[in-house]
Amino acid sequence: MKMHRVLLHSYRAAMAAPFHLIVLPRTRWRTLYSSATQQQQHQQQQQQQQQQQQQQQQQKQEVHVKPSRIGSPARVQKLIASQSDPLLAKEIFDLASLQPNFKHSYSSFHILILKLGRAHQFSLMQDLLMRLRSEQCPVNPSLFSDIIEIYGEANLPDQALKTFHTMVEFRTKPLPKHLNCLLQFLVSHRNYIRPAFDLFKSAHRYGISPDTKSYNILMSAFCFNEDLSIAYTLFNQMFKRDIVPDVESYRILMQGLCRKSQINRAVDLLEDMLNKGYIPDALSYTTLLNSLCRKKKLKEAYKLLCRMKVKGCNPDIVHYNTVISGFCREGRGLDACKVLEDMSSNGCSPNLMSYRTLVSGLCDQGLYNEAKNYVVEMLSKGFSPHFSVFHALINGFCNVGKIEEACEVLGEMLGHGEAPHTDTWVAIIPRICEADKLVTMENIFDEALKLDITPDTRLMEAGIGLEEYVIRKIRHKSRKPQVF
Repeated sequence: MKMHRVLLHSYRAAMAAPFHLIVLPRTRWRTLYSSATQQQQHQQQQQQQQQQQQQQQQQKQEVHVKPSRIGSPARVQKLIASQSDPLLAKEIFDLASLQPNFKHSYSSFHILILKLGRAHQFSLMQDLLMRLRSEQCPVNPSLFSDIIEIYGEANLPDQALKTFHTMVEFRTKPLPKHLNCLLQFLVSHRNYIRPAFDLFKSAHRYGISPDTKSYNILMSAFCFNEDLSIAYTLFNQMFKRDIVPDVESYRILMQGLCRKSQINRAVDLLEDMLNKGYIPDALSYTTLLNSLCRKKKLKEAYKLLCRMKVKGCNPDIVHYNTVISGFCREGRGLDACKVLEDMSSNGCSPNLMSYRTLVSGLCDQGLYNEAKNYVVEMLSKGFSPHFSVFHALINGFCNVGKIEEACEVLGEMLGHGEAPHTDTWVAIIPRICEADKLVTMENIFDEALKLDITPDTRLMEAGIGLEEYVIRKIRHKSRKPQVF
């Protein structure tokens, strides 16, 4: 009862006091209630901690699970490399980038950059290149060689030059091969020869020492543009900078001298080359032989041809044909025959061009019997002469009245399935008719009919000469006096 009065008094005091000032007396029930509340709070805290731990574990699991949806960086690289469509490869790259904690391999960047560049998606290629730089990923220098080559194929010299300067931003030191790749492309555009030369002279700023190939590229460009003085300066500069010229260096300068008709200086350069222990290549000799023959210095050309083997370079078919052609152009067919005979002794066999050039040259000089012998020789070796060779020989025999020989050559021609030209029929048929060699004519037509009749056979042109022959015979008979 006493406890009841105390509780009632506390309730009335509480109702009369402001709400925020209510303080319950410390009773045994309040203590019990407070203890229960603390236990509940403690349990809630434990539950929250457990939930947080579970969430953290789930997040860790998701980090490992999500990348597996598209694969590892190696798998993404293979997917990108296998795509023929560069834009689809770019989508795969971007999709992989969205995955948490995913990092592309350098190879993926390299492959995709080249795919976009070769598809002329230059804007996307540059964006990807800048992204590669922002990730501070080590870059293989070959990437820039490929990009310069891509811009070269796309005919964009300014972009190629800009790419070379961009290498510094990637903390990649340009190499001589990068310089040479860019120089080779720039000099192919006549307006960029000077910028290429300026880049060559400033190469040391990039830590590059131009090599022999660098000099050869510029020497060739200046020789081709007939600026021989700069080419010579570069050649001499190589020795001053302890850069050893190669065979190509000498050949480039020889070609430049020959192009300017300075053949004597070119020969002197060859002698200097030989004295320094170099062995000139086949193209170097071809350059000099061509120039000597054009300058009608055939004796010097033949001497050089004979020296080649002694100096370590065996003459090939091109060298022999060059000298044969030179002799024939100057009406020296018999000297050309000697060159042809030298070929076999030096282990080089004449080809169709050798025989065609020689036979035509002999016919031009009226040496038809010698020409006929070489035609027979070439046929025995399985060569099929061009109809122009047969025509030159047949026409030549007809002009000197050797109809039998002309018919023999025509028979050989038909026997090998070659169709005579219209001019050949016109040349030989009237001569046969004039000589009344009808049996010969019949044999010729028998051989001609064995050919496949095509528009190239030109058999009908033979009728022109026959028609004239028949008309002449009729007129001749009509003029004979009649005997009654």
